[in-house]
Amino acid sequence: MAPRRAPMCRKGVSFLTVTLRDEESFDGLLRRFNREVMNTGVMTDVRRKRFFVSKGEQKRIDARKGRRRARIRQLRAQSREM
Repeated sequence: MAPRRAPMCRKGVSFLTVTLRDEESFDGLLRRFNREVMNTGVMTDVRRKRFFVSKGEQKRIDARKGRRRARIRQLRAQSREM
């Protein structure tokens, strides 16, 4: 039986549930829970919301990330040409 997941609420709060399987150890349950947390992106969301970031600062961060992605794409394209 697959573990049931509660749907995300509209306020952005999600409840992650992992049910204990037959003859499953606590370590196995904890491993599955940690994997689900990583797959749903809860930790990245928590890290992102840890500090307040104004809209202007977020735009600057996004622009910097975009420039970095473009530079990486360009370097990869150049390395393929060689």
